[in-house]
This record gives sequence, structure tokens and C-alpha cells, in this order.
Amino acid sequence: MDKEYKLGSIVMMKKQHPCGTNEWEVTRLGADIKIKCIKCGRSIMLPRIDFNKKLKKVINY
Repeated sequence: MDKEYKLGSIVMMKKQHPCGTNEWEVTRLGADIKIKCIKCGRSIMLPRIDFNKKLKKVINY
């Protein structure tokens, strides 16, 4: 189950953000992945392994 994403992709995570949405935009790729919340604009960085575990699906490739 290989989910492909790239810079600028919109992804859906398994858990909701406290603001109420679970859609994020990928803003940085590398060993760590930086994602930005679509609703409130908060950015977080996750190790690639954790990101792949928490990723539910890619909405907009």
C-alpha cells in the first residue's frame, strides 16, 4: 500500500487536528515532512516514518 504524495499535495490524516479538520498540505519533503493545516494554518514537522503511519489517504496529488 504505497501512497504517493509530493510537494503541495493535500493529504488526509487519521486523526483530526484540534481545529476540526484532518486535511493538510505537504510543504516540505525530506527525512522529515512538514505539513500545514488547511483550516487554521498551523504547521508541524513529522519524521517520514511517523507521517506514513498516520497518513490515511492522498486527496489531491
